[in-house]
Amino acid sequence: AYLTVSIEPLPPVVVGDAVTLKCNFKTDGKMREIVWYRVTDGGTIKQKIFTFDAMFSTNFSHMENYRKREDLVYQSTVRLPEVRISDNGPYECHVGIYDRATREKVVLASGNVFLNVMAPPTSISVLAADTPAPFSRYQAQNFTLVCVVSGGKPAPLVYFKRDGEPIEATPLPEPPAGAGSWAPRNLLHRDLDDTKVPKSLAAEGEVGGGQPLATADSPQGLAAERGPVTETIPETVVSREFPRWVHVAEPIYYFRHTHAPVSDGTVEARATLTWTLNPQIDNEALFSCEVKHPALSMPMQSEVTLVAPKGPKITMTPTRARVGDTVRILVQGFQNEVFPEPLFTWTRVGSRLLDGSAEHDGKELVLERVPAELNGSMYRCTAQNPLGSTDTHTRLIVFENPNIPRGTEDSNGSLTSHCGFRLVLALTITVILELT
Repeated sequence: AYLTVSIEPLPPVVVGDAVTLKCNFKTDGKMREIVWYRVTDGGTIKQKIFTFDAMFSTNFSHMENYRKREDLVYQSTVRLPEVRISDNGPYECHVGIYDRATREKVVLASGNVFLNVMAPPTSISVLAADTPAPFSRYQAQNFTLVCVVSGGKPAPLVYFKRDGEPIEATPLPEPPAGAGSWAPRNLLHRDLDDTKVPKSLAAEGEVGGGQPLATADSPQGLAAERGPVTETIPETVVSREFPRWVHVAEPIYYFRHTHAPVSDGTVEARATLTWTLNPQIDNEALFSCEVKHPALSMPMQSEVTLVAPKGPKITMTPTRARVGDTVRILVQGFQNEVFPEPLFTWTRVGSRLLDGSAEHDGKELVLERVPAELNGSMYRCTAQNPLGSTDTHTRLIVFENPNIPRGTEDSNGSLTSHCGFRLVLALTITVILELT
């Protein structure tokens, strides 16, 4: 008797599709059985899925009820209604017939097919590396966008766009060793600060190459000192800083793409775009990360707009602070969404903070049990990201507390030892009178 088995190759399928595994065979012998196997662990393990017993014309599933999902459509055909990532891999169909000579010996033949299951990416996001990061006013610095794509199989094709146009980037096989290895290119130092009284750039040090920066000239029409202003409670003053240098050439982008396998059979892809940041042209620039994948009908994308901090919204609670209260000054947000995430630093103008520190990091500044001496004190919140810096000043007004007699609080807002002194003095006078 002769026996041949063949299975037609399957095209790649997407998670959720229905797939039919058909075993084609030809024989002139008497059928014994047909068995389907799922091959795992690189071919070392063969797990039975279905068996068709021709002697009794019955079929049997080797999967437990809670795992049974395959259906035996016909003697040699298995259907997977909704494929999963775990279904990916090789399958084998074994056919057995009785040998004509012995009528007992079984002759076997088999065929195999590989089921390639694809999964579209499930999430995509763009973030800034090394954030929050400070703003450098006097020296160019490198900036990196990171695009993270998860849930795809196989690894997707990732690329960046700027303002809707694809970015031509130089492939970067290895990440940069450090900021020091990325020397700023084609920089021209120039005073672009039109919001503040300029100061000597030379006093700030030197930038690359050992060349000192030139001293800035005073902008036209800007007084050296500001006149008195009408004060409101609370007072908020906002100013912005801009860098003193600009590029004279188009930026050079560097691109790197990596992917790592995940335990569920998918991959996580990471793409980075690095260039020398120029806040003059990069501020409010739209960058997008797009993904092409065979399981997607159209590209998947995520976009961010680079924005320097401006228009901060600061609240102070309680709005009418009294001696001994705990005051919280909080940055609630900005007029528009700021990207990358800003770095917040609090300082007290002309003095140290209440706890004795020079500065405090975070969106919120807490002043415990404020004393009367803090009335009129000015606090500065500096919000900065690599694109720019914003200073916001808020004045603290402290009112008298009727529950605390005037002059009985110390610098920490606590009651002084005046009461204790009066008690000791009264006891002393009583003792003297008794002795006399």
